[in-house]
Amino acid sequence: MSYKKEYLETFLRDQGQLFDEPVAETIDEARDFLEDCMAFVAADYRQVKQYFEENGADTAEMSKEELLSQSEVFAMPDGKFLIVEG
Repeated sequence: MSYKKEYLETFLRDQGQLFDEPVAETIDEARDFLEDCMAFVAADYRQVKQYFEENGADTAEMSKEELLSQSEVFAMPDGKFLIVEG
């Protein structure tokens, strides 16, 4: 999968929300890391919810805000969401 430069930059800046130590220090390292862990780009909240449900998460009791504030979910500048497995 190819990730937009703005997604890579956002992940680099915000990776601390998911990881205690940086997993990438450059755009190329971020791209490699996201490709290796098969990070998913969700177009909207509905796709974020569907992703979590397909991966076994019980989202029935979670509000939209709770789901989007999960450490694996990175809000992108264009309104999409990058989901990274930690």
